[in-house]
Amino acid sequence: MATALDGGPGGGPGGGSSTAPPADTPVPAVGRAWPVGLRPSVIRGWEPPATTYGRGHRGVDLTAAPGAPVRAVAPGRISFAGRVAGRGVVSVELNGTGDPPLRTTYEPVRATAKKGTEVTAGEVIGVLEPTGSHCPASCLHWGLRRADTYLDPLSLLPPWLLGRGPSRLLPVIGVPESEVRTMP
Repeated sequence: MATALDGGPGGGPGGGSSTAPPADTPVPAVGRAWPVGLRPSVIRGWEPPATTYGRGHRGVDLTAAPGAPVRAVAPGRISFAGRVAGRGVVSVELNGTGDPPLRTTYEPVRATAKKGTEVTAGEVIGVLEPTGSHCPASCLHWGLRRADTYLDPLSLLPPWLLGRGPSRLLPVIGVPESEVRTMP
């Protein structure tokens, strides 16, 4: 279902044009920070609707406690900071992501940054509000759009940020020393 927080069909926070690149246009992995926490759990993933007005989930829900700082995932400009249908919403147009630019949305958020403010990746743009959540527990709804096309916000994050951490070398155990190769 389209919601006010995502801009719904026909516009909403941050505006947008009615023409956009095809839905299969790749999303650049420009994200450099999670919007909340270091690696929050995804309570509900992105479920694109089959039709413009069809059922679906036009974003992802991330675990977060009320009052948690909400951060811009990538550099951009605050295009909307206010209330929509009683919920706090912040939208950020991302720098260098084409024309029309990609736009992230965050809700329910009490904005601490004003419309027009340039932000960097990881910069606090608001705090998670304790009410208005559509999750069973407190969460942040994070969305991504290019004009009127909804996209998976997780696609903004590079693999190193999505992963569970760096690879680690383990000690060689049980291999005779004569079989272990050393660098010349």
